[in-house]
Amino acid sequence: MNDKDFKQGILATTALSPGVVAFGLLYGVMARQVGFSPWEAWAMSLIVHAGSAQFTILSMWAAVGTLPIILTTLVVNLRHLLMGASVAPYLRGLHPLWKALLALWMSDESYALAIAEYRQGRGSHWYFLGANVGIYLAWSTSGLLGALLGAAIPDPGRYGLDMVFPLGFLGLLTAFLQDRTGAAVALAAGGLALLGALLLPGQGTVVVAGMLGSGMGLLLERVMGRK
Repeated sequence: MNDKDFKQGILATTALSPGVVAFGLLYGVMARQVGFSPWEAWAMSLIVHAGSAQFTILSMWAAVGTLPIILTTLVVNLRHLLMGASVAPYLRGLHPLWKALLALWMSDESYALAIAEYRQGRGSHWYFLGANVGIYLAWSTSGLLGALLGAAIPDPGRYGLDMVFPLGFLGLLTAFLQDRTGAAVALAAGGLALLGALLLPGQGTVVVAGMLGSGMGLLLERVMGRK
């Protein structure tokens, strides 16, 4: 086991942990409001481990049946296909059990940390695992704490803590903006996501924007490569 890489992966999550914890606390409070016990709320964080999917489940819990919830959360998490496709080239030759383990625990935050390291030539599957574990612990622990405190805890959004989450991702994004193509794709994907959020219902706008942005990136790379 590469202890150094594993520990570095865990330590790297500390910059993103405030945002993860804020949303985890909010999730726990909301889970209690829809009728979950603290242990049921914690179990969902441990098993599902997907913030956007868990918030979606809570919003639909009392209104629809099991199948619509499953289908909706599937659509919300389709972005993991894009994330997995982008990190797959760096995992070639890795044992299938390792790939399954990394995929099982991969989150938006741990993926962003891992792919940034891979692209800078310092990544490893042990670092990736450490990032996965760090985010997993922060999310599940804060979810349980929020559920135990229930209504006694104030809304993190009142203090602007919810802004830590997107600001952390904007900071990570700078590691990917190495040329004009990357900047153009980032701006286009962000613009499409905002436009979709304003015009389209549901949670699929991020997936659509990601796919269109990826297609734009491939097109620009081919055009620039011909010059």
